[in-house]
Amino acid sequence: MVEVVKSSAQSELEAIRSATSRLDPEDHEINIEAIKSHQFSINEVGEDFTLFQKKIILAKLNYDKLESLDDLPMGAIFIIEKIQNLSLEESIKILEETLVAHEDDSNFPTEDFEFIEHLLSNKSSREGSNDGSSEDEKNPSEKKIDRSYYTEDFSSEDGSIDIFKIIDWELQVRLEAAVIAYHSPYPEVRAVTDPFDDPNMPCETLRAYVIALIWTVIGSFINEFFAHRQPSISLSSSVVQLFLYPSGLLWEYIVPNWSIPITKTFSIPLNPGPWNIKEQQFASIFYSVSAVSPYVDSNIYIQKLAVFYNNTWVSFGYQVLLILSTQFIGFGLAGILRKFTIYPVKALWPTVLPSLALNRALLVPERKESINGWKISRYNFFFIVTASSFLYFWLPNYLFAALSTFNWLTWIAPDNFVLAAITGSETGLGINPIPSFDWNILNFNSCLTIPFYSQANQYVGSIIGAIIIIGLYWSNNMWTAYLPINSNYLFDNTGNYYSTSSVIGANNELDEALYQQVGPPYFTAANLMIYGAFFAIYLFGFFYQVIIDWANVKEGMKNIYQGLKNWRRPSYTNYTDPHSRMMSKYKEVPDWAYLVVLLISFILAILCVELYPTQTPVWGIVFVIALNFIFLIPITSISSITGFSYGLNVLSEILIGYMLPGKYIPLITLKAFGYNTDGQALTFISDLKTSHYAKVPPRAIFRGQLLSAFVSAFITLAVINYQLGSIKGICTPDQKQKFTCPGDVTYYSASIEFGLIGPRRVFDQVYPILKWCFLIGFLLLIPAIAFQKLAPRRFTKHFQPTAVIGGMMIYAPYNLSYYTGGMYLSFTFMHYIRRKYLTWWEKYNYVLSSGLDAGVAFSAIIIFFAVQYHAKDVNWWGNTVSYGGVEGGSGQQSLLNVTNTEQGYFGLKWGTFS
Repeated sequence: MVEVVKSSAQSELEAIRSATSRLDPEDHEINIEAIKSHQFSINEVGEDFTLFQKKIILAKLNYDKLESLDDLPMGAIFIIEKIQNLSLEESIKILEETLVAHEDDSNFPTEDFEFIEHLLSNKSSREGSNDGSSEDEKNPSEKKIDRSYYTEDFSSEDGSIDIFKIIDWELQVRLEAAVIAYHSPYPEVRAVTDPFDDPNMPCETLRAYVIALIWTVIGSFINEFFAHRQPSISLSSSVVQLFLYPSGLLWEYIVPNWSIPITKTFSIPLNPGPWNIKEQQFASIFYSVSAVSPYVDSNIYIQKLAVFYNNTWVSFGYQVLLILSTQFIGFGLAGILRKFTIYPVKALWPTVLPSLALNRALLVPERKESINGWKISRYNFFFIVTASSFLYFWLPNYLFAALSTFNWLTWIAPDNFVLAAITGSETGLGINPIPSFDWNILNFNSCLTIPFYSQANQYVGSIIGAIIIIGLYWSNNMWTAYLPINSNYLFDNTGNYYSTSSVIGANNELDEALYQQVGPPYFTAANLMIYGAFFAIYLFGFFYQVIIDWANVKEGMKNIYQGLKNWRRPSYTNYTDPHSRMMSKYKEVPDWAYLVVLLISFILAILCVELYPTQTPVWGIVFVIALNFIFLIPITSISSITGFSYGLNVLSEILIGYMLPGKYIPLITLKAFGYNTDGQALTFISDLKTSHYAKVPPRAIFRGQLLSAFVSAFITLAVINYQLGSIKGICTPDQKQKFTCPGDVTYYSASIEFGLIGPRRVFDQVYPILKWCFLIGFLLLIPAIAFQKLAPRRFTKHFQPTAVIGGMMIYAPYNLSYYTGGMYLSFTFMHYIRRKYLTWWEKYNYVLSSGLDAGVAFSAIIIFFAVQYHAKDVNWWGNTVSYGGVEGGSGQQSLLNVTNTEQGYFGLKWGTFS
């Protein structure tokens, strides 16, 4: 029996060796169960290589820390065998193409790029030599290659092989090419994916659907419940994976292996063997659709709540049409544009990597290895981190709240307004070197997920934003000094919250006579600055991305056209990277299917605005869909590379405000389509990229995403209506459980400013400087593009000016304290550890992030329902000190006092509110 198993495994190894072309999907396939049935030692693979050459390969693949070489990981076996089949000529061609394709790629490791350059720089004298022993190799020409890349000492400081030294030229050329041709040029992708696929592995099973549906219901409830808290708490996809895994194992052990007959030849198995990684990933992606609350929850909140508009006609039927139409329009656009941001290898999508990492930690068996003294498995590491995070979160969230809002500088003089305005975490700008010990705040900008250069660009922008706010405020520019420095509320000319009921007429439109008595609303300095940044980023971000990445944009447009023209044409025709070749094995969802979803969503949108008193024309929906389609290309391109994204909410409200002045209901209705279309498209596209990496069939994802979005929509509506009737003081500034609704308040303020009052009055009378921000953004293209094109590559590679502008938009009501701590962690893990201890980083970094998230989410749920819903307060200094004095709303709240003005108010003079 043992001999039969060995024969099967050896046959599978022979199948890997006998591959023909790397462009053939079968060249990337293996039978995982067959390979797993036998332990392959280092002596059984790579027959053409010496032991030392195999160790060089293992070092490159980060398998050089294995405690035993008698049982190699499948990834190592696969790559070693593929290197044997890769000719030197083809390898050189692959590397030459790589240098051209990734010359300006911010995510391509600099060390790898430079090493490939040096490998190729001496190819003419190296071709044909493979033992690294010739005189030519030991004494390379100074003109052709830097001597420092050659070495006779093969070890780095810790005794391991230095993979960035030329030890065996031909082997390393073929090795670098094989990693790119069969895996990925990015180490973070190699850390969470396999270089092979098993298309026979069960994926879209009944049990995967049932388990995913159960957790979608639970997750949708939790995510919507805490979406209006500051800061919000969510049950992310990575966290739910922790429960999907034991749920799958439980099903595997207790459900009998029966089948449900559907036809004479087709049946659905209830228990198709062991719960596997593809089922796990399918269920994770299914759930991830509900991991982000629908944007239209803000519509319903501000329309129904008495503290906002109190629209009594907002029925459940209206809510259903609104949420379904806005959710699925983005889905339709995502499928059409997937050729831009799914198939290209440079579309890294760093935000999806933690989910993939956690699934591997849960389901992929690990070999024992010692990495910088760390021997713990990813699985055990995850549970230790989760448990520790769960216990610790009780401190900043309940027992010692000062650790969360660690505004320690304001404790020195709580009643000092200037100190609070500059350093305060609650009402100020948060300029604080040690702002928090709460992971929920430290990870506000995904510090262990998005690349460090992206984090740094955004942080630079946030510093620039703080400087602008301070300049506006202390110069009292546009009357900002009469208001709090950092708030997303709107104020009247006496410094009080703006009352919309004082200017709304009986027809839900602006009453001109009442408006002349009240006057316009006014922005705080922070709110004014972020609107300026929003206006600047739209023209800048669009044109910058199109110009810089024109080749990919042009190719993507061409592929979309070809796909619509010839829908039978294979989607992966022009994509040669290994993951696209593996995915080409599966049937793609045709573009017309996404167009059908888009059409149905559009019909629901028409019903929504026509059956209810929304005062919204149908042409407005057509307009915002077209606007989203135009901007979706650069927005998703930026997000796929940097992890940073922005929405069209502000641009939508400006344009709608001009077209439909004096009406807030059309503005918030069309704004929902204007923002949620791209927002949902980003969510769906990122899920498609996850399935691309995990080799989950596209049609399975299509069906799963549709069902998940449909179910989560109704769970979300149930939670919204429960909260509106059950949580006291919801969406008020002093709500005890922190349900202050920061996003909803911003949404409400924007509907007043650009809906009721209208952008014409805002731009022509109150804040004329804002309209020039569009031009400022456009003019910034000149120096940004010139720098990108003319400056040395080492300076431009990590320059992302769109992210810099985006960093300016963190304020009102958030501030720098939500970014500074995360910046420290990003530098430590995403830069220093990633460069110095890559093997450790690849194994543990994303698992660490997922574990910390999981602990916070579980802890927050327990804390809320156990001790906060029915308040059991712990009143002591550690829970009250952060909210003393100015930070707690006592004493001076603005730099200047409006009562000291000669006329008793600030702003435009009475009688000039035309």
